[in-house]
Amino acid sequence: MSGLVPETRDWLRKAGFAVQDEALWLEALTHGSKGEDRDYQRLEFLGDRVLGLAIADWLYERNQGAEGKLAQRLNALVSKSACAAVARDIGVADHMRLGKQARDEAAQHGDNLLGDVMESLLGASQREAGFDVTRDLIRQLWRSLVEGNAGKLKHPKSALQEWAAANNRATPSYETIDRSGPDHRANFKVRVSIAKVGEAQASASSKAEAETLAAKAFMEQFC
Repeated sequence: MSGLVPETRDWLRKAGFAVQDEALWLEALTHGSKGEDRDYQRLEFLGDRVLGLAIADWLYERNQGAEGKLAQRLNALVSKSACAAVARDIGVADHMRLGKQARDEAAQHGDNLLGDVMESLLGASQREAGFDVTRDLIRQLWRSLVEGNAGKLKHPKSALQEWAAANNRATPSYETIDRSGPDHRANFKVRVSIAKVGEAQASASSKAEAETLAAKAFMEQFC
């Protein structure tokens, strides 16, 4: 690998990264399509874990609700779309190193690759400067997302699904346990359960609404 071009080195420092070992940062910005021995994937693995810990610690410090709500916000804030949004804010796409075909296909503008490379840059920061510096940088780069509504306004069924996945629980199971009344005034009673956690019930004039209310009741009771 050659050294960083001056424009990329200056951009990294302007974005808040402490750059010393240029080979490390080249690795963080290099896609496998370049055909080089080292690409961003190992640093992405590290950066993903650093980001998760930094955001979890930040949410805990801000006292933003019970464990279920914290998990819901964490999942949103470390998602590929959130990482890609931060990457776009600081201009990552302009400095990624891709092979010709990947660049012709504009791969550098997709959420998946942008999010991956954003995480790899955090991994490089962890290796270069340590956790405290990287945590402080994450707080700077993710501030608008954390102070916004990311992960707050999720549909109850989606929120429950994400809570179960984040906590290694079984997938929520919905069952219609009663239907009464004529078609124009039907009433559905639905039960949602998660094995080894519990269950909740709710009623509404449609099955979908009953499932939504049951998921909301479950979250309020158990999450």
